[in-house]
Amino acid sequence: MQDFGETLFHRLYLETKIELPKQFTFPFYYTPHQLSVLAAIDLQNYLKLQTDFVHNFGLDSEQTGLQIGKMFGVMVAQNSEGELGYLAAFSGKLAENNYHKGFVPTVYDTLDENGFYKKGEAELNRLNREIEYLETTKALEEAKFNLDGEIHKYAAQLNTFKAEIKSKKKERKIKREKALSELSEEAYKALDEDLKKQSIYYHFRLKDLKQDWEAKIKQAKTDLNTVLQPIEHLKEKRATLSANLQKRLHEQYRFLNAEGVTKDLLDIFKDAMTPVPAGSGECAAPKLFQYAYENDLKPIAMAEFWWGASPKSEVRKHKQFYPSCRSKCEPILGHMMQGLNVEVNPIQHIITHKAPLEIIYEDEYLLLVNKPHEFLSVPGKHIQESVLTRMKRYLPKAKGPLLVHRLDMSTSGLLLVAKNEKTHKNLQKQFINRSIKKRYVALLDGIISNTEGVINLPLRVDLDNRPQQLVCYQHGKPAKTKYKVVSIENGKTRIHFSPISGRTHQLRVHAAHTDGLNTPIVGDDLYGTKGERLHLHAAQLKFTHPVTQEVLEFISKTPF
Repeated sequence: MQDFGETLFHRLYLETKIELPKQFTFPFYYTPHQLSVLAAIDLQNYLKLQTDFVHNFGLDSEQTGLQIGKMFGVMVAQNSEGELGYLAAFSGKLAENNYHKGFVPTVYDTLDENGFYKKGEAELNRLNREIEYLETTKALEEAKFNLDGEIHKYAAQLNTFKAEIKSKKKERKIKREKALSELSEEAYKALDEDLKKQSIYYHFRLKDLKQDWEAKIKQAKTDLNTVLQPIEHLKEKRATLSANLQKRLHEQYRFLNAEGVTKDLLDIFKDAMTPVPAGSGECAAPKLFQYAYENDLKPIAMAEFWWGASPKSEVRKHKQFYPSCRSKCEPILGHMMQGLNVEVNPIQHIITHKAPLEIIYEDEYLLLVNKPHEFLSVPGKHIQESVLTRMKRYLPKAKGPLLVHRLDMSTSGLLLVAKNEKTHKNLQKQFINRSIKKRYVALLDGIISNTEGVINLPLRVDLDNRPQQLVCYQHGKPAKTKYKVVSIENGKTRIHFSPISGRTHQLRVHAAHTDGLNTPIVGDDLYGTKGERLHLHAAQLKFTHPVTQEVLEFISKTPF
């Protein structure tokens, strides 16, 4: 391996001739080309041995400090002489720096002490400190305390006076009732007139009380606003500065494409009709493209891999290849790849299942379908053909939602269909009450130490990479899975999963996550390594028939 820091274009010395790919890598769903794998291995060898920087990737138990794994990218390219080499990049910052020898530079250096961003950031920090100071002054505390005190005093006096009014009204009523039998008509009229005057007197006293306290509270609010006004002014100043700083920053991130057209982040995300996410342009892939275009290098293939310990939320395995992130990189790379001959998005490739769906069981009220893998339960964004559309054609007179539950597109197995709304509600209630028993068969890509147990990891969608899921204890929904090892086969584990809850990708994440079984399912293209198919099958379903009340149990043969 050459000295990594000598150049940014690292030559690839091949022992045997490798055919160049006909199309550039589709970055959001790919199998790394052999050249990308060789480039990644070269970079990984450098990362393993390097002494150029100090960063705790979480791989050395003796190293102190915060553990932060990193996504690295390699782009195989050709120079103007036709020589083959690769570029290297890291996502975000590395060892609190944007620049390291051997890695392509960032598109804009937000860490430059003399740059507008750092100066603007310093001014924002100064405003934050000033606001924080003013929000903790005694004057503000006293003004808030005074307003709260006046409000509580008013409420107390108002309640006391209303109680007095009520009591006096009751006394007047008693006097009137007594006077009817004891006083003459003329004396009663005089008494009634006096009692009415008392009622009016209390009415005006209540009005005066309200006016007096409203004036006091208004003054207390004015006093508080006088103290708050400088704080609000600073907050408005901070908001304006922050918005202008962000806009100017987004204008600095200007990205080329293969046609020589440049767009900044504002234009790119305006075309995508979405706000610019934080950190956009800092990922490895845009850095690689930008350097290649600026230096007359022809992009050939690309791959990104994770280096370090897995984070607590995502599923990330050391040295494993992953696609580019979608929320930040998809709009940027969509622009940057214009003019390149790029692989077709395989996700949009429609896998046709011409054969009729296998029906395991059917009666007047329901049926069970054996869903093939890579077939949708319901229509998707790009693909309409699904179990639901097939069932609508098969059961044209059926009423209600039909599907009682769903399976991931990549998962095969038993899917329950209701022929009418009443049956659907009954079966769905059984799912909600967890009286329906499900069992999945999976093949894990490794051997696990425990033979059985329960995984309890809450899940939520990864907003940057839909439809992938994250483990999140703050916002995630509860997700629990029982498991039991069946056998060990050629270094892989056959296992039974019994999900207690039914979250999206629950079994896949629980298998792959470091706090779960830490062993992904074979063929898992999202949380493991892409293969021929996802080795996950909904093999068994047990439920009570909504009409006959018979307990039914069905088993579908595992296809792997």
